[in-house]
Amino acid sequence: MTGRAAVPEVIWSRPERTGRGPRPAFTRADIAAAAVRIADAEGLDAVSMRRVAGELGCGTMSLYNYVPRKEDLYELMMDAVSGEHELWEPSGDWHADLVRVGHQTRALMHRHTWLPRLMSPVYGFSPNALRYLEHCLACLDPYDAPYGTKMELVAMVNGVVTTYVANEIATAERTRTLPWSEEQENATRLAYLGRQVASGAYPRLAASFAEDAGPIDLEAVFERALTRVLDGFA
Repeated sequence: MTGRAAVPEVIWSRPERTGRGPRPAFTRADIAAAAVRIADAEGLDAVSMRRVAGELGCGTMSLYNYVPRKEDLYELMMDAVSGEHELWEPSGDWHADLVRVGHQTRALMHRHTWLPRLMSPVYGFSPNALRYLEHCLACLDPYDAPYGTKMELVAMVNGVVTTYVANEIATAERTRTLPWSEEQENATRLAYLGRQVASGAYPRLAASFAEDAGPIDLEAVFERALTRVLDGFA
């Protein structure tokens, strides 16, 4: 929006309403929910101030009274879905609890496939995100390490999950656009790969495939990725 002062601002430091004048027609939760509905249905690129205003039945310019920037809208969206995290009583087994965190985050990203695109420390300090981070640190209470190390561990778990899920989502999106079935695609690629490996030019790959020809258990791969990160810190 033109004319805004070029100064840093955190939307959470702004009061939702000043207490003067008529009661606002919408809350931040209303705005976030509308934006999330659009993103879930059509993808993040479909989210705009105009689209959200239309979803709410208000004018685009009036929406700026609630959300000064599109980046603030993204922050509201991130906070809304962060509120879906289950915050359980830590079990005392930090390794198991962090694995559970990883699986829960993966499920959350599959519910909101646009989420990996917004995973950034910039959007990591909203009220619900802070509650989630505090929960992760509570799970790590039995882990004898400085808080800096614990924060690195949480960040690394989130990084592994984000990267893994982003690849899963990209693969699923590509599969949906194919003019043939996923089975036909895989069969063709595997046949080509088999011919290349059988040529003798790739002896180590040949040995690898002879050792384990698949299929790959993607759930087990995800579990091992999480476990290896946590084992590295342990």
